Amino acid sequence: MKNEEKQKLSLLGSISLGTGVMIGAGIFVLMGQIAELVGDLFPIAFIAGAIVVGFSSYSYVKFSNAYPSSGGVAKFLTKSYGPGTATGTFSLLMYVSMVISESLVAGTFGAYTLRLFPEEYSGYGAALGVILIAVAYIINISGNKIIEVTATFTAIIKVAGIAILAISGLVISGLPYITGDFMTSSSQSFSNEFAFIAALALSILAYKGFTTITNQGGDIVNPHKNVGRSIIISIIICTVVYVTLALSVSGALSIDEIISAKDYALAAAAKPVFGDLGSTLTIVLAIIATVSGVIASVYSASRMLGMLSNMKQVPSLNKMGDFKNPALIFTVSLAILLTILFDLTRIASIGAIFYLIMDIAIHWGLYKYLKGEVKFNPIIPLIAIVLDIIILAAFIYIKFENDPFVLIVAAIGIAAIIIAQRLFMKSHTDKDGNMDMGMSEDKEMKM
Repeated sequence: MKNEEKQKLSLLGSISLGTGVMIGAGIFVLMGQIAELVGDLFPIAFIAGAIVVGFSSYSYVKFSNAYPSSGGVAKFLTKSYGPGTATGTFSLLMYVSMVISESLVAGTFGAYTLRLFPEEYSGYGAALGVILIAVAYIINISGNKIIEVTATFTAIIKVAGIAILAISGLVISGLPYITGDFMTSSSQSFSNEFAFIAALALSILAYKGFTTITNQGGDIVNPHKNVGRSIIISIIICTVVYVTLALSVSGALSIDEIISAKDYALAAAAKPVFGDLGSTLTIVLAIIATVSGVIASVYSASRMLGMLSNMKQVPSLNKMGDFKNPALIFTVSLAILLTILFDLTRIASIGAIFYLIMDIAIHWGLYKYLKGEVKFNPIIPLIAIVLDIIILAAFIYIKFENDPFVLIVAAIGIAAIIIAQRLFMKSHTDKDGNMDMGMSEDKEMKM
């Protein structure tokens, strides 16, 4: 028993994994995409996104305190809707959005790493992303302690480095937002309210890494308390880092310059403030951040898929022969495929749509079905649902206007998941309508 406790993640390790996923994607690529939608209001989009995530995280904290499990969201959905098509569909939307995050961070790694090489190598971003995912696989099969040490080490480096970069850049650029330049320069930016609301879908995606912490229930010390604590602390850390850095970038570059370099905006912003050395250091930080982000995301997504398999919500992964950790193999394979097929903007957009739909299901499940089992304030999940619906509708409208291909891919993906889940549910439903599903509480915690 003592040896098992030694192998479990500490609160610090859990926070490191959470911030690793969040900061890995949120800062280094989404900032440019959000600026493309809302112009010089992009720092405020991160603040508004944090407020929305604050309401959203409430349900996850309540669920985690009541039902800590390595199944995370899958466990929460099962408690709300029971085993079946609804739980499987929403769980797979979450799983796919997590894998999309891996692909997004891996692509970001490629985009920043290539800034260290001549322009003729610019087409190799996807290849570098694939290599990073393969490295993350190797680290993940090495055990929880290796993952925790790696995540903690890289998290400390990147958070400290990014904080220094952000604060220094903000001071050197003359604190434009604080001195009032912001209100002058952005007075026309509210002309497209839909664009600002839609941009919140991407800023929320920058914070959504907190949901991966829920998958650590079976692997963290004192899960009934520490999972919720880890979620709250990770969100606070990332909010401070995101907003400070967004203000710094806004002072260093014009909106046109940010949009032009949207896949590597931070490196571009560091150059006029700190020179070539600052740009290079930013690229190194981005590499560290994205490496830790992929490691953490691969860990959490594969744990969720493994739990879904054991709950019989997806076909058994144990039939994959003698492969060690088949859930991990499937997860990295899907992430590699997405990294090759889609660019960063489309990956982020599809992930945001999948996540928001699943998020609505989480809040509704808590509000509608668990009032008698979990102690919570029912107003907060309802507020989270309303915010999610407004943001999702605005985001879909903007994508319909600018990039309908994203909506087509998302619709096909959702339809495929629903159909596959329905067919699979029928495959193990007996003539009386009963499903052989679920697992014991002890097994869930050990997963």
